[in-house]
Amino acid sequence: MGQLETEIIKQFADRLAAGLQTTFDQSSTANVVTLTPAALDLVIYIYLPDAKQRCEQQHLRAIHIDYDVLLADTEKIYARLLSLFGHGIIIYARKTVVARVDKRVSLDFIAEHHLQAPIPGKYRYGLFYAGELVSIALFSGGRHMRDQHADYRSFELLRFCHKSGYRVVGGLSKLLKAFTQDFHPDDIMTYVDRDWAQDSNLRTLGFEEKGLLPPQSYWITAGKRHVFKDAATLGNLRRDYPNGYLSYNSGSTKLLLTL
Repeated sequence: MGQLETEIIKQFADRLAAGLQTTFDQSSTANVVTLTPAALDLVIYIYLPDAKQRCEQQHLRAIHIDYDVLLADTEKIYARLLSLFGHGIIIYARKTVVARVDKRVSLDFIAEHHLQAPIPGKYRYGLFYAGELVSIALFSGGRHMRDQHADYRSFELLRFCHKSGYRVVGGLSKLLKAFTQDFHPDDIMTYVDRDWAQDSNLRTLGFEEKGLLPPQSYWITAGKRHVFKDAATLGNLRRDYPNGYLSYNSGSTKLLLTL
């Protein structure tokens, strides 16, 4: 690990420890930095460019962060980690107003507050508190399922997030209720990033696990991620971007809410 990487990770760890009001037991190998908070049931792995696979964790909740993502989205990661452990401004969903959101507002909100790339979605619902957008959920259009009756429609929850620094208690439940009242879906499915959640709290809303998606593979160069699924595509990426490196995530969990 180079001096620059060491300093950047140390600064992030120190800031996060202060925000969470805890201390970290920090260890490292040549490719992975491990942060274990003293008072939290959690371990954070930060993967350097030469890391080839995810660390296995049997007993604690594990959060896996790639160094390129940490560089690109430091503020989002910091805010999300604080929110996961009860820090931030708390708003109760009953005090918010739910409304449809236009595409431009949605794209801007997702780009600012969500770790995944912004997408427009088909249907966009937001929660507003004192006139300010504080939560958003994006849904796909309805899909007909071959193994169901002709009128059966399945929708996908594509994105959900709060405004950074906020926690809207009951927010997703209220957004799902509004969407369900408008479109009467037979089910809603979604994917949960296993880099952040091995056991999703969406289960408390009635979602059930329906399988796992395998890890995605990336060729990373100059801070940009190129997804590939086969050796031929990887070969082309290596040729076009010879200074890149390989990376893999932890895959995703497929969840289904049957209505």
